[in-house]
Amino acid sequence: MASPSNKGKNIAEGSTSEQPLPQQPQPPPNSPALSRYESQKRRDWNTFGQYLRNQQPPVHISQCSSNNILDFLQYLDQFGKTKVHAHGCIFFGQVEPAGQCNCPLKQAWGSLDALIGRLRAAYEENGGLSERNPFAGGGIRVFLREVRDSQAKARGVPYNKRKKKRRNPMQRHDVEDGTTGTSSSNLPS
Repeated sequence: MASPSNKGKNIAEGSTSEQPLPQQPQPPPNSPALSRYESQKRRDWNTFGQYLRNQQPPVHISQCSSNNILDFLQYLDQFGKTKVHAHGCIFFGQVEPAGQCNCPLKQAWGSLDALIGRLRAAYEENGGLSERNPFAGGGIRVFLREVRDSQAKARGVPYNKRKKKRRNPMQRHDVEDGTTGTSSSNLPS
């Protein structure tokens, strides 16, 4: 039996020489560390690639279609943490349900939307043509819109698109003299 201090050092019994463990490739010392976004994008791209390789038969990224992407997004639901009430649930449409139910946990719409954005960028960074980017297809946008709307209804919280802020609220068109600028009523006399 191995002592606690040697736990895991020599996995193969009878080994007399210690073999160095294979290490992950390290970036060159001069390259900057990846940002959080870049790390997520790389991880998402690798996860999607692994998902395609695990399909029967395996799918190469160049043969990937919007159907593969939609299947991937639905596959991810099993790892979701957002309670989405079904139409028949007594809590459907309630913002703060009073109890527990058996409705499924799913990926939140915002998470899926951000994921597709990262995969869309990664596709092009990995040599894909922007005009053939399957992550930018209409079917994906329709799916995301349906997920957004259904989750908003299930939670009883309507989705309201943010309105763009005006650039300069002080600047207005002066009707009297046809000039644009600060109103003379705001200036000291």
